[in-house]
Amino acid sequence: MKVQPHSFGRQLWFGLVLSGILNVSWNLPADEPTSHAVLWQRLEKFTQPPAEFAGQVGSYRSPLKFADGSLAKSSDDWSRRRKEILATWHKRLGAWPPLVERPTMKRLETVEKDGFVQHHVHVQISPEGKLADGYLLVPPGKGPFPAVLVPFYEPLTSIGEGPQGKGRGTHDYGLQLVKRGFVTLSIGTPGSVEKIGLDTRQLLVEAGTEQRRQPLTLLAYTSANCHTALAQMPEVDPQRIGIIGLSYGGKWSMFSSCLYDKFACAVWSDPGIVFNEKNANVNYWEPWYLGYDSTAKRKPGVPSAENPRTGLYKELVDAGEDLVDFHALMAPRPVLVSGGTEDPPRNWTALNHLVAVNDLLGHKQRVALTARSGHIPTAEALELELAFLEYWLKPGVR
Repeated sequence: MKVQPHSFGRQLWFGLVLSGILNVSWNLPADEPTSHAVLWQRLEKFTQPPAEFAGQVGSYRSPLKFADGSLAKSSDDWSRRRKEILATWHKRLGAWPPLVERPTMKRLETVEKDGFVQHHVHVQISPEGKLADGYLLVPPGKGPFPAVLVPFYEPLTSIGEGPQGKGRGTHDYGLQLVKRGFVTLSIGTPGSVEKIGLDTRQLLVEAGTEQRRQPLTLLAYTSANCHTALAQMPEVDPQRIGIIGLSYGGKWSMFSSCLYDKFACAVWSDPGIVFNEKNANVNYWEPWYLGYDSTAKRKPGVPSAENPRTGLYKELVDAGEDLVDFHALMAPRPVLVSGGTEDPPRNWTALNHLVAVNDLLGHKQRVALTARSGHIPTAEALELELAFLEYWLKPGVR
């Protein structure tokens, strides 16, 4: 579950890159506007799979197939099928409580930084008043600005103030994006305000037990309320709010953007977008993700005969299900999977199903997958993630 520092090398392993892409200047000054044509030049190649994965869909069930076996063949059909998928996943994960209509965002401390204002905030994430600890960064000017939610274990890493420089220049998304004219809200695991001292695993397992829901849906519910809090700010354009996260934050970003369609686009950085028990870091089986089970407990680690699967994860695997129909809830909103050790190029076989849904809806090049050799983003991978959000959330999009 922890971010694994597999490699901090600057060389990306792009299975689908053409040699000319790295000739584009990666290090433009943060305050120098970049045209959409230049942004698209950087991104376009990553919306096509390598030849070996083109058209390959693996053994996954098509999300276009209704529960009764019929196929969605039109946008109207897809609207019905999408409702079916969403209802199925809410039933599987646990239904959401009512969303907060006007969540409060209490500003605890305000600091003037170089080129932006930083607010330490507590954001209301439940009708009962539970809070998420976070940092709101606001660029100069009146706006309205695009905004991005950045979920992670704790918010300091996302604003470049983590211990020992953790995340700086690799996944300090809140800081990097405010320098590019975005309002950013970086948050940590819900419950950390009320239960000081518990780590992320403990917080999520306790939340799942208390609410009898899979923890990943509780994270998505938190994000939905944070989206509302951002959307109600006069400095923010409510139609241009995205979400980005790495690893645990990538899973959080994926579940949030799929379950809450008001997120305009998303970046999922190496979360492991499909089940894979050959990789211990793609750990959906753990009780803090999809393995919550009120009737059974298991030790952490890859499932085995001695340590069997539990909870929803067991149900899905036993039924031959995965997350491909879940991804389809993104369509037609754009998504970038910033892949590393958990999401290599072969995961195009899953994403090709999302591409097929977009094709049915008349949208092209809304799905992208990049590749790097390690888990932590390199400078080039980070630049692509930021460019993707700039392209889709700033004015001038196609």
